[in-house]
Amino acid sequence: MAVKEQLDWLQSQMTATLLTSILAAVFGSLQIGYHTGNVNAPAWVIENFFNTTWRNRHNQSMPDHSLTFLWSLSVSIKDFGAMLGSLGVKYVADSYGRRNSILIVNALSVAGACLMFASKTTESFEVLIVGRLVFGLFCGLVMSLNPLYIQEVSPTKLRGAFATLNQVSFATGILLGMVAGLDTVLGTEHYWATMLSLSLIPAVLQYLVLPFCPESPRYLLINQAQEYKTEAALLRLRGNSDKVLTELEEMKEEAAHTQSGVTTREFFSKRSYRKPIVIVLIVNLGSQLSGFNAIINYSTKMFTMASLGEPKYLTLGVGAVNVTFTLVAFFLMEKAGRKKLLLTGFLCLAVCNLLMTIIDSLLFLLPQLRSLQVVVVFLLISAYELGPGPISWFIAAELFDQPGRPIAMSFTSMLNWGGKFLLALLFPPLLKVLGAYVYLLFMLMSLVAFTFTWICLPETKGRTFDDIAAEFRGAEGIPLHNKISFNTFT
Repeated sequence: MAVKEQLDWLQSQMTATLLTSILAAVFGSLQIGYHTGNVNAPAWVIENFFNTTWRNRHNQSMPDHSLTFLWSLSVSIKDFGAMLGSLGVKYVADSYGRRNSILIVNALSVAGACLMFASKTTESFEVLIVGRLVFGLFCGLVMSLNPLYIQEVSPTKLRGAFATLNQVSFATGILLGMVAGLDTVLGTEHYWATMLSLSLIPAVLQYLVLPFCPESPRYLLINQAQEYKTEAALLRLRGNSDKVLTELEEMKEEAAHTQSGVTTREFFSKRSYRKPIVIVLIVNLGSQLSGFNAIINYSTKMFTMASLGEPKYLTLGVGAVNVTFTLVAFFLMEKAGRKKLLLTGFLCLAVCNLLMTIIDSLLFLLPQLRSLQVVVVFLLISAYELGPGPISWFIAAELFDQPGRPIAMSFTSMLNWGGKFLLALLFPPLLKVLGAYVYLLFMLMSLVAFTFTWICLPETKGRTFDDIAAEFRGAEGIPLHNKISFNTFT
């Protein structure tokens, strides 16, 4: 009965326009996930393309060190491009609106996919690398713009769950990319360029659907002062005039407490932003340096050494677990809350990294422990996607008011993509120097994030943006509003 009531309540909160708007937005993260998952399995095919191209130009094979460097550059330049792209989030979000910004930056994805596809025809690995860079710019922008748009169009009680769909779409894209990259599908010498171009499908679908979805009501009212358009957008999203009036009043109250805009310098110097900035910093670094990215990158090698069947199919299992637990997070987000899911995730990540250290240290004595190591890999991925993975991408949008939100999301994007980029560079040498003990560094970072989250992060579940912002406005000496009934540190 309780489940039926919950489903009825969920249905009452959703409209076709709201659902379409969110699904159209997450086509962007689907593309990013796809290009994250599709390069590992066919690596040897693309490396062979590099070598063949070089031989056609210079009548000799490419030196091994040059081939390794070019392949590493091809993989990591997407993350570097994403760091650069994140710098533009505030400008496009405030200048063109949330929805229109997503549509504008989608052109970067189309351009990047076309360049990657053209690299084979032009026999130029440089075109492939430039294509990955351009696509990286898209990654840095859209992984911040998506949560920004989704949270601003969603009802308060479903805001976190719907924002989690961005991560669900990302994880689904990774799994689809892994499947497409198999040598039995498109990861072959003849079809690898076609495989790289398939992200054009969700990109085109986004252009066909998103223009018919409403702009963020918060952007229309607080940034543009267009009350009539705000009311029209809310009516399309909520489908109920009573809900529209209630939400409109709440937004007006938020606007009354909000300054017209903040510069990047003001953002980092404003006292009421200092605590949220530190929270976003610790949560995102804790997420990116928890060992998840290192495990994802090296899981195929671990599975090969474990001799548990075809490593590529075990890697697909990693992708499937990834999707499954983002869906678990989606269903738990508004029930358990952000704080509990983060604490559970970080604590489980710390335990998994400790187990990885112990198992890796004993492998030379007990090789049969490799099977257990594979299980721990799956548990670590589950723990990451249960909380730190999805929440780290959208928590900044909840902790900041309207003027600070775009810069906060840009900051989030820089931390996430910067963490991925640094880990890709530093993990191999750290593994060589520290061996199994490298996982203790990840354990330490997870414990730091756990402790800080426990002490400092307020619960944002079910709270309006204005109420959350009011918790931090006290630092500026501004009277607090609606402070009754919330004990955010328990």
